[in-house]
Amino acid sequence: MDDTGGNEDASTRPEDDPLLSQRRGLANLAYRLLGSLSESEDAVQEAYARWFAQPADHRSAVANPAAWLTTVVSRICMDQLRSARVRRERYVGEWIPEPLPARAEWSALSHGSREGDPADHITLDESVEMAFLVVLDSMTPAERVAFMLHDVFRVPFNEVAEIVGRTPGACRELASSGRRRVAAARTGAGGAGARRRSAVVGEFRQAWQAKDVDALVRLLDPSVVAVADGGGRAAASPEPVHGHVRVAEFLVHLAGLAGRLDLLERTVNGQPGLVAVSGSQVLTVYAFDIDDSRIRRIWAMRNPDKLRSWSN
Repeated sequence: MDDTGGNEDASTRPEDDPLLSQRRGLANLAYRLLGSLSESEDAVQEAYARWFAQPADHRSAVANPAAWLTTVVSRICMDQLRSARVRRERYVGEWIPEPLPARAEWSALSHGSREGDPADHITLDESVEMAFLVVLDSMTPAERVAFMLHDVFRVPFNEVAEIVGRTPGACRELASSGRRRVAAARTGAGGAGARRRSAVVGEFRQAWQAKDVDALVRLLDPSVVAVADGGGRAAASPEPVHGHVRVAEFLVHLAGLAGRLDLLERTVNGQPGLVAVSGSQVLTVYAFDIDDSRIRRIWAMRNPDKLRSWSN
């Protein structure tokens, strides 16, 4: 195409294309598949680049452009998930999905918002809870894509089959396997209400700041597991810490090393969480899995590469 514009009119310009309204839905899908804001944004950008790289007559021949974009994003994500398994073998320490801030709270933390931040596109619901994303990360790429597309985004199995490259029957089995993994992870979880979860996190913050081991032990499930992700960029325990006494003592040890511990109660992936700050700098984001009145899992994100949406 020459630089005079040829036969392309204003209706074909990317900035005017109504398909750009699909970006939020595509970003939501990609984040849930990849657990990374930067990678999900790249996947969505790549899908749009492929769409607009087609000649106008090819685009007009696509019966359902939104479905086309969903297919392309899903396939890009599946390729990313396959390569991620190799990259994880070289990752320093434990890997945790990138935490999401709540829009208003993030703006308050950063003293203003950054226009176009990928976090703005993600809807905070139960399918982005950290516990849910961690279960998704245990699935195979095909299992994760089939389960997410069908069970969360309600894509019919015949369409899922075209995306995954399996038969509809095989995709049903993949989604069913993913469903069983999610159900197993939730076994025994009492599903504490939002108000109770918030209260538990508040009590946890007070006990931690007071360096009260006994109070922390009472708030932790006996089989609690604490996992930290430093990615080799920030100090973090290289292995998970197990058991309520060990986790409580470890937390108090961390508080002693940190001196004054500035902890803010904030929403993390749609659930009550904590943010450790030093002045205006976010050092760590904590997400929790709470069963009734006890904390079963603690995820601590310290890798600064995964905290960009929490920073200035």
